[in-house]
Amino acid sequence: MNTAVKTSALAFLGLFVWTCSKKTESSEPPQEKRAVVEMVTDHGTMIIELYNETPLHRDNFLKLARTGAYDSLLFHRVIEDFMIQGGDPDSRIAKPNEELSEGDVPYTIDEEINPSLFHKKGALGAARDGNPKRASSGMQFYIVHRGVQTDSLIDIAEGRINGWLANHYSKNDSANRELLNAYLEAEAKEDTLIYALLGDSLNALAKDYNDFEKYTIPEAHRAIYKTLGGTPHLDQNYTVFGQVVKGLDVIDAIATVPTDQSDRPEKDVRILSVKVLDQN
Repeated sequence: MNTAVKTSALAFLGLFVWTCSKKTESSEPPQEKRAVVEMVTDHGTMIIELYNETPLHRDNFLKLARTGAYDSLLFHRVIEDFMIQGGDPDSRIAKPNEELSEGDVPYTIDEEINPSLFHKKGALGAARDGNPKRASSGMQFYIVHRGVQTDSLIDIAEGRINGWLANHYSKNDSANRELLNAYLEAEAKEDTLIYALLGDSLNALAKDYNDFEKYTIPEAHRAIYKTLGGTPHLDQNYTVFGQVVKGLDVIDAIATVPTDQSDRPEKDVRILSVKVLDQN
């Protein structure tokens, strides 16, 4: 083979390799975009990304934000080193010292608890009552504040997580269905005595319940809890559906305001607006 032919062949081979390399790069799946909201408060602005892994919660939050449902509401429950909670529609025109937290929309959202989403500082979670299906409030939310954790505190949190999981799976075990139904019926009838007695029975069953997979906090989550901070004991029991990516200092500012015996700030802390921004 003469020199000209060799040069041509090498050039072609180089072009072929470069083309294949570029093709491989371009064939990689694009990074999935997330919906982003801007929450403006009278203590500053937070930018929050919503997780695609929790589409029911994401879409519901976006719907409410687009209709202005959160505008002018209060952070009605604030606990330093724990979380700040808002979304009660009754808080928009609440009087001073009025107890809040009962307001909501007339629906709940099925839980979307995901093992990869956890309660690090700035996590956006869905509030809920003690319903056995762990369904979320349709409107109320919380944002995690708590500070840096130690290994011993994380170990204690892991124990609490598994205690709550035992309670959840025990209540939903078919063997205990009759007792659970009676408990829910007493709750609906506001029969406080029977409700308390049946609740004690369910809790006693949960203490010895082991028919579920115990949860272990992953090392990667532990590392973040020990540096950024968070509330690990809420993991696997409440739906996390977003994360504050800018404005963590705003959480600090709100979480440290003076509060009354009901954890309501003595001076109102108001959400001025929640707007949907372009996706990241």
